[in-house]
Amino acid sequence: MNITRLAGALVAGAALAVPAVALSAPDAHARHGGASAVRVAGTCTASTHAKLKAKADDGRLEVEFEVDANRKGQRWSVAITDNGEKVWSGTRVTKGRSGSFSVEKRTANRAGVDVISATATNARSGETCTATLTYSR
Repeated sequence: MNITRLAGALVAGAALAVPAVALSAPDAHARHGGASAVRVAGTCTASTHAKLKAKADDGRLEVEFEVDANRKGQRWSVAITDNGEKVWSGTRVTKGRSGSFSVEKRTANRAGVDVISATATNARSGETCTATLTYSR
């Protein structure tokens, strides 16, 4: 096969491959959520920062609450609710150089609007961080 035919075959093969990749991308996107996330900054009673995020994921809601205290080893009590119903509660300890923790949970994506709330309270200092967001399909 000469170089001209080889180049033509490669170009034709690439042209066929690109649409196949483009057609498969939306399926993967839809299968793993695909909806844009709703993010809000939380409020804390001292210098800590918090944020809350929710996004659709396979017919459910993926909720992530992050607290960044910039100090590792702090123990926090955490609670997350969806429309007033408890999704998760427990204790987390800040870790790593960033002195932060996050809680990621999945919950039912109820019909209509979901109001997601998260609260974290520092066991030693009493500092509290809260965040609330509204997610609608």
